Amino acid sequence: MDEIVALYDDGGRPCGSAPRSRVRRENLHHAATAVVVLDPAGQVYVHRRTDTKDVFPGMYDVCAGGVLLAGEAPYDGAVREVAEELGITGVALEPIFTGRYDDEHTSYQAFGYLVDGWDGPIRWQPEEVAWGGWMPLEDVVRRLDDPAWPLVPDSYALVGPWLRARAR
Repeated sequence: MDEIVALYDDGGRPCGSAPRSRVRRENLHHAATAVVVLDPAGQVYVHRRTDTKDVFPGMYDVCAGGVLLAGEAPYDGAVREVAEELGITGVALEPIFTGRYDDEHTSYQAFGYLVDGWDGPIRWQPEEVAWGGWMPLEDVVRRLDDPAWPLVPDSYALVGPWLRARAR
């Protein structure tokens, strides 16, 4: 079934909706969430996206997330996405950034959140996550400077600065 995605205007406000297939095909500006997950030691949960993902397949990511559905609040979308992709539930999410991302594949208003100190299980959504594991924050920050590390470009642009600041 084709999800109905929330469209956003240039001011970062909801302005309509469209089927996901149309959003992707026409690169319509929409909204998405990004949830960084840290364990009690401050390590970052890093995962590799499946090769069947519609955007940035097979690349690594430092956050869980996805598109906001029509009528969905950013916080609620973030809670839904981190539960679907990583099986993380019953925890408060802390807002850490908002921003805009645009490239030839996607255009969206981003809403970033943090799960800090997660010590529960991680359960991958098989359609989304091919591999995952904990990585020290310092290692993630070093890899941000490695052009050979296939990190999704939107996380590099939006989450990278937050990770660098956290590591300081």
